[in-house]
Amino acid sequence: MTKEGFTLWFTGLSGAGKTTIAKLVEFLLQDKMKVRVQLLDGDLLREVINQDLGFSREDRMKQIKRAVFMTRLLNQNGVHVLASFITPYEEMREYCCSHIPNYHEVFVDCSLEECIQRDVKGLYKKAIAGQINQFTGISDPFEIPLEPDLILDTVTELPEESAEKVLSYILDKQLI
Repeated sequence: MTKEGFTLWFTGLSGAGKTTIAKLVEFLLQDKMKVRVQLLDGDLLREVINQDLGFSREDRMKQIKRAVFMTRLLNQNGVHVLASFITPYEEMREYCCSHIPNYHEVFVDCSLEECIQRDVKGLYKKAIAGQINQFTGISDPFEIPLEPDLILDTVTELPEESAEKVLSYILDKQLI
């Protein structure tokens, strides 16, 4: 019988470093430690599976519910999941926690000012100009996680340092 996988759910503002760190952790687990792991990224899911969804609270919740469903399927088959989703509302993170058996919340903490400065995709600029509605941190709230399992400070840490913290967390909790 295959041991169920765990899920590390990376939450934080757009541009905080969620996917960058998750990709580094994926590399460490998959390539270095030969662990079965799958990265699920919110942007990628929106391009492929969730094209029908907008950014209303209801549509964001549908996105998360679909991601949770995929995560559970992977976990049930012994695949560990690194889920990178903004997940702006506490209600969403509570849903994840209550529907994913081995759920671990990783808050990728980065100030809004720093995310705006990074703005690799140019989304904050558009949101500030009013060209994007319901943009998290600008015209839609991001509720700071109340009790994350791990906090990464991407203003002061390099992505590699954050990834090492995640790996230490995984090993300390004996998830693998």
